[in-house]
Amino acid sequence: MRKYIRFALIVLLSTLFIFQARAQKKDNCDFFDAVVNNHNQIFPYSGIPSAIELALKQCKAVDLNFYKLQNDWQNKTDGSFSDFDKKKLYGVTFYQKFKLPRNGNFPLDSLFQTIDNELKLGRKVIIALRVENGWPIFVVHKRTPSGEFVSYSKFGSNTLIIRNTKEIVKKSNGTEIMTYSTGL
Repeated sequence: MRKYIRFALIVLLSTLFIFQARAQKKDNCDFFDAVVNNHNQIFPYSGIPSAIELALKQCKAVDLNFYKLQNDWQNKTDGSFSDFDKKKLYGVTFYQKFKLPRNGNFPLDSLFQTIDNELKLGRKVIIALRVENGWPIFVVHKRTPSGEFVSYSKFGSNTLIIRNTKEIVKKSNGTEIMTYSTGL
């Protein structure tokens, strides 16, 4: 009888551990699955408000069908991160950082440390990346074990994934980012 009880306890604890591990795995995928895959950049030049919407959706400040910022912006071509700097939207305040000349004096280490710190706090970072002939807007999602950053963007309903964010930033001699905080 003792062996049966011991066996049943082991099976029960193992089952609980498996369910907990599955729940944690699901939580870690929420940003990509629930937010990025269900989000669209609805205008060709609405990359900045699209990324802001992704951050708001990640924070659960708005629902997954929220597109007000892009609808207000539409195809504005003279916009920048400064349009959202120190703006509080739905309980989330955004901050423009590293608006500096892109040259050999750009503080790359400080930029990368800022991104690392934000990711450790569970926050994403909005970033402009020089890709081909333009500067599309991405959301830095995670840091890989090798220290590189993985970033996502949208082009219509297509998801763009950049796995060499640091390399792109280094080649560009820097870039600006947006961070955010909740509850302030």
